[in-house]
Amino acid sequence: MLLLDIAITHIAGRTRQTLVAVLGVAVGVGFSVGMAALMQGSQDDFIEQLVNTMPHVQIKDEQRTATRQPAEDVFTAAAIYGLRPTEDPRGIINPNAAVAWLTAWTPGSLSAGLRIQGVIRYSGNEVGAAIIGIEPEMERKVSSIVEDFVEGDFDTLSEGGNNIVMGRRMAERLGARLGDTVRAVSSSGGTRDFRIMGLFHTGSNARDEGEAYVLLKNAQILSQRPNAVNDIRIRLADPYAAPSVARQAEARLGYRAVAWQEANEGILEALVVRNTIMYTVVAAIMLVAGFGIFNIVSTITHEKSRDIAIMKSLGFTQGDMQWLFMMEGLAIGLTGSLLGWMLGFTLTYVLSGIEFELNAAGRDMTQLPVAWSFAHYAIAAGFAVLSSAVAGYLPARKAARLHPVDIIRGAT
Repeated sequence: MLLLDIAITHIAGRTRQTLVAVLGVAVGVGFSVGMAALMQGSQDDFIEQLVNTMPHVQIKDEQRTATRQPAEDVFTAAAIYGLRPTEDPRGIINPNAAVAWLTAWTPGSLSAGLRIQGVIRYSGNEVGAAIIGIEPEMERKVSSIVEDFVEGDFDTLSEGGNNIVMGRRMAERLGARLGDTVRAVSSSGGTRDFRIMGLFHTGSNARDEGEAYVLLKNAQILSQRPNAVNDIRIRLADPYAAPSVARQAEARLGYRAVAWQEANEGILEALVVRNTIMYTVVAAIMLVAGFGIFNIVSTITHEKSRDIAIMKSLGFTQGDMQWLFMMEGLAIGLTGSLLGWMLGFTLTYVLSGIEFELNAAGRDMTQLPVAWSFAHYAIAAGFAVLSSAVAGYLPARKAARLHPVDIIRGAT
């Protein structure tokens, strides 16, 4: 308790320098919290949109690796390169059994369909497109596209007939409107006329310009592949369980099953790099604030050298002296952290209240996405206290080693 009183007396005696150091720490902690809240919020919002706009697990009629060749089993020295998995026009073999097996244990919903490549033509214009055959009732449970319609309705597919829904940008490129009849041509040469009954806008150009949905049976007729299914999309109750579900499905069915994390591996790695950069900047800010604390404690130890000699003569140990000056650095760091928390909370609150109009990914954003997390406050304060401890330790160690006799004699 005595050491604490002395430490407070020391730092209170240099009010101006102490205030500058405390404010340096507070500004560093406050802006670190605000920056972390904004970056984490934008990341969480991006991942949420990523998860909501694509299947959590997608099973295609593809093999991850080529079939093992007989020569590899007969000759141990044989090595075959350049093989590609064969393409089976039948799609997923026995899709009904695969769907039934997946439905029995998968914690979520799924939709089976046929995805084919083709061209859509209208009035002399044509656009390359992915024509996706679906069962509307199943698709509604796994896809968010049903909420992205700007004209018409997704439910028109359930009415039967040769109906089609497509991206609004695709319709604009064709020069077509709702109710017009377009012609779809598959890569196998099949043709079929469809009436546009809905236009959607997701905010993704790849989907809005390149995707169109029809009934599954119409896609099978168009591609001349009766009863074929080549795409199973799964939406899980827990999106982060996707890798384990994908591994189990691929091991059982033999077809490539891709979790959303694998499909977006590059994006997720970029987010990790961004977070690393963010926390590196936070550490750099706290390091700069630590120099101010180092300067104050160093000045105090230099000015109080005779006090140190007297205290050591009275029985204070070297450890007491070291702890005394470390407490001074820690006191500045803790005070600055508390003020920084208040500043960080205020910044986060202000950022969350900024209003603007932006249409992103087919949805209207009116406020900045921010994340409220105690971890941001704890990490920023942790960096601040750590830098304060180091900044106080270096001059404290030097002060503790001073010999009282040398100081009193003036041989400092």
